Amino acid sequence: MNDILGRVTGEHDFFKKILEKIPGFKGYVEREDRRAADKLLRESIADQFEALWGRISSMQREAISNGNLDTVDELESAALKIRQFIDRVRTASYGYAGFFDAIKINTEELDEIYQYDAQMISLQGEVTGALDNIDASYGTDGFPAAVRHLVSLAQSCVDTFEQRKNVIVNMGGSPVA
Repeated sequence: MNDILGRVTGEHDFFKKILEKIPGFKGYVEREDRRAADKLLRESIADQFEALWGRISSMQREAISNGNLDTVDELESAALKIRQFIDRVRTASYGYAGFFDAIKINTEELDEIYQYDAQMISLQGEVTGALDNIDASYGTDGFPAAVRHLVSLAQSCVDTFEQRKNVIVNMGGSPVA
């Protein structure tokens, strides 16, 4: 997350640097930077999960081709959850828009949000590993468990994003003066 925020803040143009010297404007610029960083992060996460969703779709087509129709339903469940996650990540308000304007966010709340961001990035690696495990276990006794694990991870993705959203919605700061 710090790399993305650094990228955004490093791209200030000369005009923004001058305006940061105006009282009160620096906080506005920082909020805008947070929004831009959040947008970049969530677009990156959604793009990575889009590729994973494509892998699941390929697995479904392969299962259909091989006559493994019982597998298709469970893969569809995982695909739907991943699609739901992608859609929520892509369509959520950028940078906690509206919330930073009305609420003073404290460091602990921001840290909690960043922890959920890190968890979503970590889940991408776990889902990739689960898909690799499905490929490796195809035709073995472990295959059904591998698919169930993918479904469980897909649900964890949705749950993690909802928990992140709840932190933002339930921020209990004081109104900005």
